[in-house]
Amino acid sequence: MRTPGRFALAVSVAALTIGLSASTAGATPTFGQATLTGFAVLPARTFVPGSEPAGAALGTTPVNGVSLPFADQPVQGFSGVLRNSDGTFDVISDNGFGNKANSGDFLLRIHRLAPDFASGKVDVVGGITLTDPDGRIPFALTRPDRVLTGSDFDIESITRTPDGSYWIGDEFGPYLLHVDRAGRVLQAPIPLPGVKAPESHELEAGEKPNLGGSKGFEGMVRSVDGKYLYPLLEGTVAGDAPGALRFNEFELKSGAYTGRRWTYQLESPSNSIGDAIAVDPDRFLVVERDNLQGAAAVFKKVFLVDRRDRDKDGRMDKTVVADLMSLANPQHLGGAGDTFTFPHQCVEDLVILDDRTIGVLNDNNLPFSAGRVPGQADPNEFITIRLSERLHAYEQAKG
Repeated sequence: MRTPGRFALAVSVAALTIGLSASTAGATPTFGQATLTGFAVLPARTFVPGSEPAGAALGTTPVNGVSLPFADQPVQGFSGVLRNSDGTFDVISDNGFGNKANSGDFLLRIHRLAPDFASGKVDVVGGITLTDPDGRIPFALTRPDRVLTGSDFDIESITRTPDGSYWIGDEFGPYLLHVDRAGRVLQAPIPLPGVKAPESHELEAGEKPNLGGSKGFEGMVRSVDGKYLYPLLEGTVAGDAPGALRFNEFELKSGAYTGRRWTYQLESPSNSIGDAIAVDPDRFLVVERDNLQGAAAVFKKVFLVDRRDRDKDGRMDKTVVADLMSLANPQHLGGAGDTFTFPHQCVEDLVILDDRTIGVLNDNNLPFSAGRVPGQADPNEFITIRLSERLHAYEQAKG
Protein backbone atom coordinates (compact mmCIF):
# COMPACT_ATOMS: atom_id res chain seq x y z
CA MET A 1 0.00 0.00 0.00
CA ARG A 2 1.06 3.57 -0.65
CA THR A 3 1.79 5.77 2.30
CA PRO A 4 -0.80 8.55 2.67
CA GLY A 5 2.04 11.05 3.01
CA ARG A 6 2.59 10.97 -0.73
CA PHE A 7 -0.75 12.66 -1.28
CA ALA A 8 0.65 15.86 -2.74
CA LEU A 9 -2.32 18.21 -2.50
CA ALA A 10 -2.20 20.26 0.71
CA VAL A 11 -5.68 19.96 2.15
CA SER A 12 -6.41 19.98 5.86
CA VAL A 13 -9.14 20.33 8.38
CA ALA A 14 -7.85 23.78 9.22
CA ALA A 15 -8.22 24.86 5.60
CA LEU A 16 -12.00 24.88 5.76
CA THR A 17 -13.86 27.92 7.02
CA ILE A 18 -16.05 26.58 9.79
CA GLY A 19 -19.24 28.15 11.06
CA LEU A 20 -20.08 30.46 8.16
CA SER A 21 -23.34 29.97 6.31
CA ALA A 22 -24.77 31.76 3.31
CA SER A 23 -26.80 33.94 5.65
CA THR A 24 -23.67 35.20 7.49
CA ALA A 25 -21.45 35.33 4.43
CA GLY A 26 -23.75 37.74 2.60
CA ALA A 27 -24.96 37.57 -0.98
CA THR A 28 -23.64 34.83 -3.22
CA PRO A 29 -20.61 36.22 -5.10
CA THR A 30 -20.18 36.07 -8.85
CA PHE A 31 -17.64 33.37 -9.58
CA GLY A 32 -15.08 33.89 -12.32
CA GLN A 33 -13.08 31.31 -14.24
CA ALA A 34 -11.90 28.43 -12.07
CA THR A 35 -8.32 27.09 -12.27
CA LEU A 36 -7.01 23.55 -12.68
CA THR A 37 -4.56 22.82 -9.85
CA GLY A 38 -4.14 19.03 -9.97
CA PHE A 39 -4.41 16.23 -12.54
CA ALA A 40 -3.96 12.50 -11.89
CA VAL A 41 -4.97 9.47 -13.93
CA LEU A 42 -5.97 5.86 -13.25
CA PRO A 43 -5.48 3.91 -16.51
CA ALA A 44 -8.56 2.47 -18.19
CA ARG A 45 -7.14 -1.05 -17.98
CA THR A 46 -7.02 -1.25 -14.18
CA PHE A 47 -8.37 -4.43 -12.58
CA VAL A 48 -8.87 -5.96 -9.15
CA PRO A 49 -6.01 -8.50 -8.88
CA GLY A 50 -7.06 -12.13 -8.75
CA SER A 51 -10.76 -11.35 -9.07
CA GLU A 52 -13.50 -12.94 -11.13
CA PRO A 53 -14.00 -12.54 -14.89
CA ALA A 54 -16.48 -9.90 -16.03
CA GLY A 55 -18.21 -8.66 -19.15
CA ALA A 56 -19.28 -11.99 -20.61
CA ALA A 57 -22.43 -10.39 -22.03
CA LEU A 58 -20.39 -7.76 -23.92
CA GLY A 59 -19.21 -10.20 -26.60
CA THR A 60 -15.68 -10.59 -27.90
CA THR A 61 -15.30 -7.67 -30.31
CA PRO A 62 -12.90 -5.04 -28.92
CA VAL A 63 -14.46 -1.68 -28.00
CA ASN A 64 -12.34 1.48 -28.06
CA GLY A 65 -9.23 -0.67 -28.15
CA VAL A 66 -10.21 -2.75 -25.11
CA SER A 67 -10.35 -6.54 -25.46
CA LEU A 68 -13.48 -8.28 -24.19
CA PRO A 69 -14.53 -9.97 -22.00
CA PHE A 70 -12.37 -9.12 -18.98
CA ALA A 71 -10.26 -11.68 -17.14
CA ASP A 72 -10.74 -9.74 -13.88
CA GLN A 73 -13.09 -7.15 -12.43
CA PRO A 74 -12.38 -3.70 -13.92
CA VAL A 75 -11.88 -0.75 -11.58
CA GLN A 76 -14.15 1.66 -13.44
CA GLY A 77 -17.40 3.59 -13.55
CA PHE A 78 -16.79 5.94 -10.61
CA SER A 79 -20.10 7.50 -9.62
CA GLY A 80 -19.57 8.76 -6.08
CA VAL A 81 -16.60 9.86 -3.96
CA LEU A 82 -15.84 10.36 -0.26
CA ARG A 83 -12.79 11.99 1.25
CA ASN A 84 -10.91 10.16 4.00
CA SER A 85 -8.84 11.81 6.71
CA ASP A 86 -5.60 10.15 5.53
CA GLY A 87 -5.62 11.66 2.05
CA THR A 88 -7.27 8.69 0.36
CA PHE A 89 -10.73 8.63 -1.21
CA ASP A 90 -13.49 6.04 -1.37
CA VAL A 91 -15.29 5.73 -4.70
CA ILE A 92 -18.09 3.48 -5.89
CA SER A 93 -18.29 1.70 -9.20
CA ASP A 94 -21.81 1.86 -10.63
CA ASN A 95 -23.87 -0.95 -12.09
CA GLY A 96 -21.15 -2.14 -14.44
CA PHE A 97 -21.64 -2.14 -18.18
CA GLY A 98 -24.64 0.09 -18.72
CA ASN A 99 -27.77 -1.90 -17.93
CA LYS A 100 -29.31 -4.63 -15.82
CA ALA A 101 -29.12 -7.27 -18.55
CA ASN A 102 -25.37 -7.15 -19.22
CA SER A 103 -23.98 -6.54 -15.74
CA GLY A 104 -24.72 -9.75 -13.83
CA ASP A 105 -21.02 -10.63 -13.57
CA PHE A 106 -19.92 -7.16 -12.41
CA LEU A 107 -19.46 -7.11 -8.63
CA LEU A 108 -20.54 -3.90 -6.88
CA ARG A 109 -17.61 -2.46 -5.02
CA ILE A 110 -16.24 0.49 -3.05
CA HIS A 111 -12.63 1.18 -4.06
CA ARG A 112 -10.07 3.15 -2.08
CA LEU A 113 -7.93 5.49 -4.16
CA ALA A 114 -4.74 7.39 -3.36
CA PRO A 115 -4.05 10.14 -5.89
CA ASP A 116 -0.54 11.55 -6.18
CA PHE A 117 -0.76 14.83 -8.04
CA ALA A 118 3.02 15.26 -8.07
CA SER A 119 3.43 12.17 -10.25
CA GLY A 120 0.02 12.44 -11.92
CA LYS A 121 -0.90 8.90 -10.92
CA VAL A 122 -3.74 7.32 -8.94
CA ASP A 123 -3.16 4.12 -6.97
CA VAL A 124 -5.87 1.67 -5.92
CA VAL A 125 -4.94 0.79 -2.34
CA GLY A 126 -7.91 -1.34 -1.27
CA GLY A 127 -11.63 -1.85 -1.48
CA ILE A 128 -14.66 -3.86 -0.39
CA THR A 129 -17.33 -5.78 -2.27
CA LEU A 130 -21.00 -5.30 -1.37
CA THR A 131 -22.72 -8.41 0.00
CA ASP A 132 -25.95 -9.45 1.74
CA PRO A 133 -24.91 -12.43 3.89
CA ASP A 134 -27.78 -12.00 6.36
CA GLY A 135 -30.52 -11.94 3.73
CA ARG A 136 -31.69 -8.39 4.38
CA ILE A 137 -32.72 -7.89 0.76
CA PRO A 138 -36.21 -9.38 0.35
CA PHE A 139 -36.09 -10.10 -3.38
CA ALA A 140 -34.04 -12.53 -5.47
CA LEU A 141 -30.44 -11.65 -6.22
CA THR A 142 -28.37 -12.68 -9.21
CA ARG A 143 -25.91 -14.79 -7.24
CA PRO A 144 -26.72 -17.50 -4.69
CA ASP A 145 -23.79 -16.35 -2.52
CA ARG A 146 -25.56 -12.96 -2.18
CA VAL A 147 -22.67 -10.91 -3.54
CA LEU A 148 -24.31 -7.87 -5.13
CA THR A 149 -23.95 -7.30 -8.87
CA GLY A 150 -24.84 -4.70 -11.45
CA SER A 151 -27.95 -6.67 -12.28
CA ASP A 152 -29.21 -6.24 -8.71
CA PHE A 153 -28.61 -2.50 -8.20
CA ASP A 154 -27.30 0.49 -10.10
CA ILE A 155 -25.41 2.32 -7.36
CA GLU A 156 -24.61 5.94 -8.25
CA SER A 157 -24.18 7.96 -5.04
CA ILE A 158 -22.65 7.47 -1.62
CA THR A 159 -22.18 9.10 1.77
CA ARG A 160 -20.92 7.92 5.14
CA THR A 161 -22.03 8.35 8.75
CA PRO A 162 -19.77 8.65 11.83
CA ASP A 163 -20.15 4.96 12.69
CA GLY A 164 -18.32 4.12 9.45
CA SER A 165 -21.35 2.73 7.65
CA TYR A 166 -22.23 3.84 4.13
CA TRP A 167 -25.52 5.00 2.64
CA ILE A 168 -25.70 4.35 -1.08
CA GLY A 169 -28.19 5.67 -3.62
CA ASP A 170 -29.48 3.24 -6.26
CA GLU A 171 -31.12 4.05 -9.59
CA PHE A 172 -33.11 0.84 -10.19
CA GLY A 173 -35.64 1.35 -7.38
CA PRO A 174 -34.79 3.97 -6.64
CA TYR A 175 -33.58 2.60 -3.30
CA LEU A 176 -31.40 3.70 -0.41
CA LEU A 177 -28.96 0.97 0.63
CA HIS A 178 -27.30 0.90 4.05
CA VAL A 179 -24.11 -1.16 4.38
CA ASP A 180 -21.50 -1.49 7.11
CA ARG A 181 -17.83 -0.64 6.69
CA ALA A 182 -17.20 -4.12 5.31
CA GLY A 183 -19.91 -3.69 2.66
CA ARG A 184 -22.51 -5.96 4.31
CA VAL A 185 -26.12 -4.88 3.86
CA LEU A 186 -27.62 -3.79 7.20
CA GLN A 187 -31.32 -3.49 6.33
CA ALA A 188 -33.82 -3.93 3.53
CA PRO A 189 -33.49 -1.43 0.66
CA ILE A 190 -35.64 1.67 1.29
CA PRO A 191 -37.79 2.76 -1.66
CA LEU A 192 -38.76 6.36 -2.40
CA PRO A 193 -42.51 6.70 -1.77
CA GLY A 194 -44.51 7.39 -4.90
CA VAL A 195 -41.60 6.94 -7.32
CA LYS A 196 -40.82 3.74 -9.21
CA ALA A 197 -38.39 3.04 -12.06
CA PRO A 198 -38.96 0.17 -14.52
CA GLU A 199 -36.44 -1.98 -12.62
CA SER A 200 -38.15 -1.46 -9.25
CA HIS A 201 -39.25 -4.51 -7.26
CA GLU A 202 -42.02 -2.35 -5.78
CA LEU A 203 -44.03 -2.29 -9.02
CA GLU A 204 -47.36 -4.06 -8.72
CA ALA A 205 -48.68 -6.29 -11.50
CA GLY A 206 -49.71 -4.08 -14.40
CA GLU A 207 -48.42 -0.90 -12.73
CA LYS A 208 -46.51 1.52 -14.93
CA PRO A 209 -43.30 3.14 -13.68
CA ASN A 210 -43.27 6.92 -13.33
CA LEU A 211 -39.49 7.33 -13.63
CA GLY A 212 -37.19 6.42 -16.50
CA GLY A 213 -34.92 3.39 -16.40
CA SER A 214 -31.83 3.91 -14.21
CA LYS A 215 -32.90 7.49 -13.47
CA GLY A 216 -32.94 7.19 -9.68
CA PHE A 217 -30.50 8.55 -7.10
CA GLU A 218 -27.57 9.93 -9.07
CA GLY A 219 -26.49 12.27 -6.26
CA MET A 220 -26.84 12.15 -2.48
CA VAL A 221 -25.94 14.68 0.19
CA ARG A 222 -25.50 14.15 3.93
CA SER A 223 -26.49 17.28 5.84
CA VAL A 224 -23.70 19.06 7.70
CA ASP A 225 -25.39 18.30 11.04
CA GLY A 226 -25.50 14.60 10.13
CA LYS A 227 -29.26 14.28 10.64
CA TYR A 228 -30.50 13.98 7.07
CA LEU A 229 -29.77 12.55 3.66
CA TYR A 230 -30.80 14.39 0.53
CA PRO A 231 -30.89 12.01 -2.45
CA LEU A 232 -31.29 13.73 -5.82
CA LEU A 233 -32.99 11.99 -8.73
CA GLU A 234 -31.35 11.98 -12.14
CA GLY A 235 -34.65 11.76 -14.01
CA THR A 236 -37.90 13.72 -13.96
CA VAL A 237 -40.90 12.02 -12.38
CA ALA A 238 -43.89 11.71 -14.73
CA GLY A 239 -46.14 14.73 -14.34
CA ASP A 240 -43.37 17.05 -13.11
CA ALA A 241 -42.12 19.92 -15.29
CA PRO A 242 -39.53 18.91 -17.93
CA GLY A 243 -36.04 18.90 -16.42
CA ALA A 244 -37.33 19.25 -12.84
CA LEU A 245 -35.54 16.87 -10.47
CA ARG A 246 -36.81 15.97 -7.02
CA PHE A 247 -34.44 16.57 -4.10
CA ASN A 248 -35.90 14.59 -1.18
CA GLU A 249 -35.22 14.67 2.57
CA PHE A 250 -34.58 11.43 4.49
CA GLU A 251 -34.18 11.46 8.29
CA LEU A 252 -31.52 9.06 9.52
CA LYS A 253 -32.86 8.77 13.09
CA SER A 254 -36.34 7.63 12.03
CA GLY A 255 -35.13 5.85 8.90
CA ALA A 256 -37.87 7.44 6.83
CA TYR A 257 -38.53 10.20 4.36
CA THR A 258 -39.90 13.37 5.94
CA GLY A 259 -42.08 14.34 2.97
CA ARG A 260 -40.10 17.55 2.39
CA ARG A 261 -38.58 18.04 -1.02
CA TRP A 262 -37.13 20.71 -3.29
CA THR A 263 -36.71 21.07 -7.04
CA TYR A 264 -33.44 21.18 -8.93
CA GLN A 265 -34.09 22.54 -12.42
CA LEU A 266 -31.78 21.36 -15.18
CA GLU A 267 -30.55 24.00 -17.61
CA SER A 268 -31.85 21.70 -20.37
CA PRO A 269 -34.19 18.71 -20.00
CA SER A 270 -31.63 16.71 -21.98
CA ASN A 271 -28.94 17.29 -19.33
CA SER A 272 -28.20 15.09 -16.34
CA ILE A 273 -26.84 15.69 -12.85
CA GLY A 274 -23.68 13.88 -11.84
CA ASP A 275 -23.17 14.35 -8.09
CA ALA A 276 -24.01 16.61 -5.14
CA ILE A 277 -22.39 17.58 -1.84
CA ALA A 278 -23.33 19.88 1.07
CA VAL A 279 -21.64 23.25 1.48
CA ASP A 280 -23.64 24.38 4.54
CA PRO A 281 -27.16 23.74 5.91
CA ASP A 282 -28.86 25.37 2.90
CA ARG A 283 -26.38 25.25 0.05
CA PHE A 284 -25.05 22.40 -2.07
CA LEU A 285 -22.70 21.89 -4.98
CA VAL A 286 -24.18 19.99 -7.93
CA VAL A 287 -22.52 18.79 -11.13
CA GLU A 288 -24.72 19.17 -14.21
CA ARG A 289 -23.66 17.89 -17.61
CA ASP A 290 -24.79 17.22 -21.14
CA ASN A 291 -24.67 13.63 -22.39
CA LEU A 292 -22.01 14.28 -25.02
CA GLN A 293 -18.28 13.61 -25.08
CA GLY A 294 -15.13 14.72 -26.82
CA ALA A 295 -15.46 17.46 -29.42
CA ALA A 296 -19.27 17.32 -29.16
CA ALA A 297 -19.30 18.04 -25.42
CA VAL A 298 -20.43 21.56 -24.51
CA PHE A 299 -21.97 21.68 -21.04
CA LYS A 300 -20.18 20.38 -17.90
CA LYS A 301 -20.64 22.75 -14.96
CA VAL A 302 -20.57 22.82 -11.17
CA PHE A 303 -23.36 24.87 -9.59
CA LEU A 304 -23.73 26.31 -6.11
CA VAL A 305 -27.37 25.61 -5.26
CA ASP A 306 -29.41 27.34 -2.54
CA ARG A 307 -32.57 25.58 -1.41
CA ARG A 308 -34.00 28.74 0.19
CA ASP A 309 -35.35 29.77 -3.25
CA ARG A 310 -35.03 33.54 -3.03
CA ASP A 311 -36.94 33.94 -6.32
CA LYS A 312 -39.93 32.02 -4.95
CA ASP A 313 -40.32 30.21 -8.26
CA GLY A 314 -40.35 26.74 -6.72
CA ARG A 315 -36.81 25.96 -7.83
CA MET A 316 -33.54 26.06 -5.95
CA ASP A 317 -31.37 29.02 -6.93
CA LYS A 318 -28.22 28.21 -8.93
CA THR A 319 -24.87 29.93 -9.45
CA VAL A 320 -22.07 28.57 -11.67
CA VAL A 321 -18.83 28.14 -9.71
CA ALA A 322 -16.83 26.19 -12.31
CA ASP A 323 -17.19 25.54 -16.03
CA LEU A 324 -15.39 22.23 -16.52
CA MET A 325 -15.11 22.89 -20.25
CA SER A 326 -13.12 26.07 -19.66
CA LEU A 327 -10.67 25.85 -16.75
CA ALA A 328 -7.64 28.12 -16.58
CA ASN A 329 -4.52 25.98 -16.78
CA PRO A 330 -1.44 28.10 -16.06
CA GLN A 331 0.62 24.99 -15.19
CA HIS A 332 -0.37 23.25 -18.46
CA LEU A 333 -1.45 20.14 -16.53
CA GLY A 334 -2.77 17.06 -18.27
CA GLY A 335 -0.86 17.84 -21.44
CA ALA A 336 -3.22 20.74 -22.18
CA GLY A 337 -2.53 24.38 -22.97
CA ASP A 338 -3.73 27.52 -21.22
CA THR A 339 -7.31 26.19 -21.12
CA PHE A 340 -8.20 22.71 -19.85
CA THR A 341 -11.42 20.91 -20.74
CA PHE A 342 -13.04 17.90 -19.08
CA PRO A 343 -14.96 16.50 -22.08
CA HIS A 344 -16.09 13.21 -20.59
CA GLN A 345 -19.67 12.12 -21.12
CA CYS A 346 -20.20 11.26 -17.47
CA VAL A 347 -18.86 13.57 -14.77
CA GLU A 348 -20.22 11.96 -11.62
CA ASP A 349 -17.91 12.59 -8.65
CA LEU A 350 -17.58 15.78 -6.61
CA VAL A 351 -15.77 16.47 -3.32
CA ILE A 352 -14.90 19.61 -1.36
CA LEU A 353 -11.20 19.73 -0.41
CA ASP A 354 -11.01 23.18 1.13
CA ASP A 355 -12.98 26.41 1.03
CA ARG A 356 -11.85 27.21 -2.50
CA THR A 357 -10.83 23.81 -3.85
CA ILE A 358 -12.98 20.98 -5.17
CA GLY A 359 -12.15 17.59 -6.64
CA VAL A 360 -13.92 16.14 -9.68
CA LEU A 361 -13.72 12.66 -11.24
CA ASN A 362 -15.28 11.14 -14.34
CA ASP A 363 -17.17 7.89 -14.83
CA ASN A 364 -15.30 6.27 -17.72
CA ASN A 365 -18.04 3.72 -18.58
CA LEU A 366 -15.35 1.21 -19.53
CA PRO A 367 -15.07 0.30 -22.37
CA PHE A 368 -17.64 2.60 -23.96
CA SER A 369 -16.60 6.21 -23.29
CA ALA A 370 -13.88 7.83 -25.40
CA GLY A 371 -14.13 11.53 -24.61
CA ARG A 372 -10.43 12.28 -24.16
CA VAL A 373 -9.06 10.53 -27.28
CA PRO A 374 -11.46 9.31 -30.01
CA GLY A 375 -11.37 5.53 -30.34
CA GLN A 376 -9.45 5.09 -27.09
CA ALA A 377 -11.18 4.03 -23.87
CA ASP A 378 -11.22 6.82 -21.30
CA PRO A 379 -9.17 6.49 -18.12
CA ASN A 380 -10.48 7.62 -14.75
CA GLU A 381 -9.24 11.18 -14.28
CA PHE A 382 -9.06 12.96 -10.92
CA ILE A 383 -8.74 16.74 -11.15
CA THR A 384 -8.60 19.44 -8.50
CA ILE A 385 -9.96 22.92 -9.16
CA ARG A 386 -9.46 26.22 -7.36
CA LEU A 387 -12.55 28.41 -7.40
CA SER A 388 -12.30 32.16 -7.92
CA GLU A 389 -14.19 32.82 -4.68
CA ARG A 390 -14.57 31.11 -1.28
CA LEU A 391 -17.55 28.84 -0.66
CA HIS A 392 -17.82 29.78 3.05
CA ALA A 393 -18.32 26.09 3.70
CA TYR A 394 -19.08 24.22 6.87
CA GLU A 395 -16.71 21.35 7.45
CA GLN A 396 -18.19 17.88 7.05
CA ALA A 397 -16.96 14.94 9.09
CA LYS A 398 -14.80 12.64 7.00
CA GLY A 399 -14.49 9.70 9.34
